[in-house]
Amino acid sequence: MKQVLKCGHLFSTRVKGFVADQNVYVEDNKIVEVAGGPVKEGWEVVDLSGKYVLPGLIDTHVHCNLSGGPTDIVQYGKPTVADYTVISLTNVQADLMAGFTTLRDEGAIGFTDVAVKNAINSGETWGPRMFVSGPALTATGGHADTRYAPYVEISAQMGVVCDSPDECRAAGRYVMKYGADQIKIMSTGGVMSEGDELGAPEFTFEELRAIVELAESRGRITSAHAQAGEGIRLAVKAGVTTIEHAALAVPEDHDLMLEAGCWLVPTLCPGANILKYGTAAGLPDWMVEKDKPVVITHASNTKKAFDMGIKLAFGTDCGTPFTKHGEQANEFKLLAEAGIPTADTLMMATLYAAQMLRWDDRVGSVEAGKLADIVAVDADPIADIDEMTRVTFVMKDGKVYKQ
Repeated sequence: MKQVLKCGHLFSTRVKGFVADQNVYVEDNKIVEVAGGPVKEGWEVVDLSGKYVLPGLIDTHVHCNLSGGPTDIVQYGKPTVADYTVISLTNVQADLMAGFTTLRDEGAIGFTDVAVKNAINSGETWGPRMFVSGPALTATGGHADTRYAPYVEISAQMGVVCDSPDECRAAGRYVMKYGADQIKIMSTGGVMSEGDELGAPEFTFEELRAIVELAESRGRITSAHAQAGEGIRLAVKAGVTTIEHAALAVPEDHDLMLEAGCWLVPTLCPGANILKYGTAAGLPDWMVEKDKPVVITHASNTKKAFDMGIKLAFGTDCGTPFTKHGEQANEFKLLAEAGIPTADTLMMATLYAAQMLRWDDRVGSVEAGKLADIVAVDADPIADIDEMTRVTFVMKDGKVYKQ
């Protein structure tokens, strides 16, 4: 199939802005040419002349198992693996319709993210492009240790518990065997897990280094949930690819990240939403209390990281309380309110995110040779970033899903 997208304004990652009157030629699922001038004959025209066209958006931190309800996170593991597979598919389809053509899942129960990815890739169903983790690696009592009392059985866990370098290697081999594109590590406690601490390290340097070395030997990246303190520093020193959140980072942490060339995925939505809705909406007291210090520093720390030149990618933690799938574009507004220029937030959700995933040879920009993942909005999002919450056109792999 030969299509040409007649674009009134096309976002160029080369100039970090929109270029007027461009034609994007798509053959089957690939972009074959981007050019101005009259449309060539013999191509089916998709008229986007009144729109602002961008590369398909990339959310590098989602949880497809979770739907954003107030109790989803604290009831993790109660539904069956089959339930989570259906829930996950519904959620990622909502993300695609919101313009997110690529997702990185940051930890799922029972390899349900892998199952959904495989079903999409095989054509059994439809959905976004997925980069998946399977279950996260966690220490005993850590952020993804979702085990109940010993006598309570649940169908699967969010995390694989490992407590030594050897156990960490075994856990990493396990998740990669069953389809993980990366290894997700819980390096500190979190806001949404009871009984741990935000800044306390949950793995030793030796354990973290064992995981990173294993991933590197298999050509995989590593992602570390790390909110604060020594947990951030150990993960960066161990060589992880991405730090997730870093809400309570201090200057030493940022210096280490910059020196190491580590990526940061801030995810401002969850903290803001937990504080906004609070216990009145059904959230537990302990979660709201843990969230309060996060909200105080998260936005300003993200701006500091940006100003220093730390590499930032767009991620939302959608699926967590009140950060719902299909609505995660609110992250753009929070990043802009933190002081990051809107054009840079668009780069974070396109080319920069693709570079972080090492998928920039296929997605992240509208250029010849790349996959035809393309979205559009009705007005200039650089002038009004809220436009990103109103995506009106979605193409993935050359197929139009929304128009």
